[in-house]
Amino acid sequence: MKPLVIITQPLSNQPTQWLATMCEVVQAAPGHANFIAAAPRAQGLAIRTATCVDAKLLEQLPQLKVIARAGVGLDHIDLAACKARGIRVVNTPDANTQAVVEYVMALVFDAIRPRVFLTTPVNATQWEQARDELTAARQLNEMTFGILGLGRIGKRLAHALQALGCKVLFHDLLDIESAARHGAAPVTAQALFAQADILSIHIDGRDSNCNFVNAQLIDTLKPNATFINTSRGRVVDHHALARFLHANSAAQALLDVHDPEPFLADSPMLSLANAHLAPHLASRTDTAVRNMSWVVRDLVAVLNNSAPQFEA
Repeated sequence: MKPLVIITQPLSNQPTQWLATMCEVVQAAPGHANFIAAAPRAQGLAIRTATCVDAKLLEQLPQLKVIARAGVGLDHIDLAACKARGIRVVNTPDANTQAVVEYVMALVFDAIRPRVFLTTPVNATQWEQARDELTAARQLNEMTFGILGLGRIGKRLAHALQALGCKVLFHDLLDIESAARHGAAPVTAQALFAQADILSIHIDGRDSNCNFVNAQLIDTLKPNATFINTSRGRVVDHHALARFLHANSAAQALLDVHDPEPFLADSPMLSLANAHLAPHLASRTDTAVRNMSWVVRDLVAVLNNSAPQFEA
């Protein structure tokens, strides 16, 4: 018999179809009748961001051998509980790097280059008025860009910014080799927040990073700073950020990730004109989604007692 694999959220078609040639596949979210029926026999579990794998869920999966995370972050998986059970965890650490960097740059240019598209003819006065009103205050190469976390995405972002002539600072807990910094200069977290005109967050959602971006750091931001988060919502104290935005109308926050997701009606960001909330779009390109979905290759490798390419 083919091993049974449960997919809790949709993956791209081609990887899903390939997996179906190797395994018996059930697509169902936890709690669904089909999940409950398949769980006792499931040897593999393929998940995305919305599925929380805790001890309670693992209890429903007595034969589970491998969890395949279609994506990077593992903060929603109880790795200690998996290790205790001998359950291996695989993921796709570089599958969405390019997509996230492109998205961050899109947010940056949205923030600093105001523009309008005309749909009707205007007279010469209106034409010049629009050009005057939409003149950007500064170019990117006149700004200091801060990156919190110089991992795969942070490095690629620094590389792109280097090409654009931007001064880049970073803070990371690890000692990053000079060649991998792409011209970015290491500073303390306090200096990063105080000096950045634009600050982009790229730390993971591990427990020790919860609220890493706290009031003490946020309150040192420049009053016209642009704050971008595409990492995890839980790494930012949103109440502290909301207070800062309320007190500094020239500042803005572009938040792609939230805690929880979807965000709730009591989110402190909802009433702020200078807070812009997106529904976790950074990795949403067809290419990135397909790359992440191919985590099923490593899932099958584990089930076949072969070495996976990436394992947590």
